Amino acid sequence: MLMKDEIKAAIEALLFISAERVGREELMEVLNLSEKDFDQIMLEMFAEYNQVQRGIQILALDGGYIMGTKPEYTQMVNRMGKNPSRRLSSAALETLAIIAYRQPLSKAEIEQIRGVKTDRVIATLLEKSLIKETGKKDTPGRPALYGTTYEFLKLFALSSLEDLPVIEAKE
Repeated sequence: MLMKDEIKAAIEALLFISAERVGREELMEVLNLSEKDFDQIMLEMFAEYNQVQRGIQILALDGGYIMGTKPEYTQMVNRMGKNPSRRLSSAALETLAIIAYRQPLSKAEIEQIRGVKTDRVIATLLEKSLIKETGKKDTPGRPALYGTTYEFLKLFALSSLEDLPVIEAKE
């Protein structure tokens, strides 16, 4: 049985090497931890990362965890050119918001909302792994449906889509 500090180090290593969201069930299984012990260790790790001046953080994402850069260091990371997808045009941000709030959507539905063609924007968002094809619409032509990805959640430091700000309807 690993000691608590060794378990924390193992969690860091697993999250670091994966570079993607790792499910909590998978972490508990790999580390042979009960839910209670795992939750306690994660709470301690979140507190430790918030107390100490570090450039990285652990983010809870939709039933799992991922390592990410703290927002205050994003500018420096961007200056190094190592942040592949982070400069988005206003058209891309608008399209991404539409998809995030109304997913799954087809390209035609997005274009109807935006009032302009979205071929390039959707291609860019797919290339940056911020959206993905989630299925096909059950209509003639079977158009692709799009939804957001874990990369989207990570980029905006959201745990899940429920963390999106509430949009109030205009009257």
